Amino acid sequence: MDQQDRTRFSMPVATPDFFIVGAPRCGTTAMYEYLRAHPDVYMPLHKEPMYFGQDLTQLHVRLTERDYLALFAEARPGQRTGEATTWYLFSKTAASEIREFSPGARIIIMLRHPVDVMYSLHRELLFYRGETIDDFAEALAAEPDRREGRRLGPSRRPEVLLYRQAVHFAEQVERYLDVFGRERVKIILFDDFIADVEAEYADVLRFLGVDETFRPEFRRVNESKEPLNRTVQAMMVRPPAPVAKLIPLLRRSPFAHRVRAALLAFNSRPVDRPPMPTALRQQLMAEFEPEIRRLAALIDRDLSGWLPADEPERRLATA
Repeated sequence: MDQQDRTRFSMPVATPDFFIVGAPRCGTTAMYEYLRAHPDVYMPLHKEPMYFGQDLTQLHVRLTERDYLALFAEARPGQRTGEATTWYLFSKTAASEIREFSPGARIIIMLRHPVDVMYSLHRELLFYRGETIDDFAEALAAEPDRREGRRLGPSRRPEVLLYRQAVHFAEQVERYLDVFGRERVKIILFDDFIADVEAEYADVLRFLGVDETFRPEFRRVNESKEPLNRTVQAMMVRPPAPVAKLIPLLRRSPFAHRVRAALLAFNSRPVDRPPMPTALRQQLMAEFEPEIRRLAALIDRDLSGWLPADEPERRLATA
C-alpha cells in the first residue's frame, strides 16, 4: 500500500514512527506497557505483530499492510505511534524494511547479558511450549541438530531455538546503527533499567520527544512463570486445527487478545528459576567474552560487569 492507497481509509492513517525491536527477555514488555500508558504515545494492544522481517518464520499468516496500519487506527492526532516486536533485532532484513516503510523512525533496543538472555528465553519458550527440552544444557547441545531441521519438536519458528545465534548482539545492533544512524537509535541496558526504571523511562520519553514528566505505574510485568496445567497450556498456545484457522482473524481483535492473556494468566504461576549451574555459566561467560567486548566498543559502553567473574581486573575501553 503506497501513500495514495493509505488516504483511502475513512480517516488519515497513522504510520508507526518508533519501534521497540528487541532483544527478547530484556525488559521490552515492561517498556511497551509503560509507554502505552503515556497520553502522548499510542501503541496497539497487539504486541509482536511481526510485520517486518521477511527472513523471520511466521507463526501465522503475515499481516497485510492494510491490517498492520489498522492496528494504529485509534491513534489520536499528535500522538507518537509505535510498536514492539522483539525479533526485529534478530532479523537481517527488518532494519532496512522499517526504514523503507517509515524513514524517520526512531529505534529502541534493549540489551542484557547474552548468557542471561539465553537462560531466560529458554524458560519462556518452555512456558509457551515452543521448547520441549527441559534441560538448558541439553537444549544448547541440540543446536547443531536444530540448524539442520532436527529436534525442533512442535516449534513453528526454528530460529528461536538457536539460543547462541539469538544473542549475537553486536552484529544485530550494528545493522540498526548503519541503517538509522546513532542519533535515531536508543540503546538501553537491562541492568540500568532495573536499577532505575524511572530515569530510563524519562530518558526514552526525551528520545521520543514527548512529555517527560509523565510517570505510569511501574508494575512488574512478564515475570518468569510456569503453567499450572501443561495440557491446558498446550491447547491455548497450540490450538486445535479448527481454532487455529481462525487465528489470523482473532489476532486482530483486542477482545481476543485480552481473553487469551487472561487465560494464560489464570493457568500460570510465578516461579523463581534455579540459577544456572556454575560450570555451564562459566563456560558460556568465557564463550561470549569476545562478543561482549565487540558490543562494548560498538555502543561505547562499559560492559566490564558482564565479563567473567574470575577476571575482575579486566575493563573494557570505552574511548
